[in-house]
Amino acid sequence: MKELVEVIAKALVDHPDEVVVTEKDDGDCLVVELKVAETDMGKVIGRQGRIAKAIRSVVKAASTKSDKKVVVDIVQ
Repeated sequence: MKELVEVIAKALVDHPDEVVVTEKDDGDCLVVELKVAETDMGKVIGRQGRIAKAIRSVVKAASTKSDKKVVVDIVQ
């Protein structure tokens, strides 16, 4: 999931070298944290959170084969 979020985020932002994606495994839940430059935060979130919601939907669809729930957090 880390690679998927990273590819999507790098395609959206102006500074792809500042994209950092980390994974944390919490038992039955996998937390993917996405960090981007402050100037790119709006591009990743989108108007009314539409792009962030779309990223979460794609990750959820890709994680259906695994038994873990995947949560995507966008942090500053």
